[in-house]
Amino acid sequence: MALTDPCCTLVPYFNVHDGKLDEFRGLCEQFVEKTQTEQKCLHYAFSFNGQQAHCREGYADAEALLAHLENVGAVLDQALKIADITRLEVHAPAAEIAKLREPLGGLNPEFYTVELGFRR
Repeated sequence: MALTDPCCTLVPYFNVHDGKLDEFRGLCEQFVEKTQTEQKCLHYAFSFNGQQAHCREGYADAEALLAHLENVGAVLDQALKIADITRLEVHAPAAEIAKLREPLGGLNPEFYTVELGFRR
């Protein structure tokens, strides 16, 4: 079965520094506000488990994912002063991963190649 959906999912997990959870949540509100302007963002949400935070994000394609990172870059810089990325995954078809490897290299993500599936 050929996969024709170029959807890309970014999967970051954060460990928020002690005493900084309220500040981090405030930044999450800024992330959401900025991301709502992105036409090619498919879904975006934060979830929490104690000091751990996760952002569930999906984009129409690699270009949309990269545009998102540019859009939220200043907020991300602030967030990384009070939280550490403990895990970062990218899930996408091989053709989209090829577009993301170099620009995301500095973030040291794990790339997962989507091979089968569908999107409604």
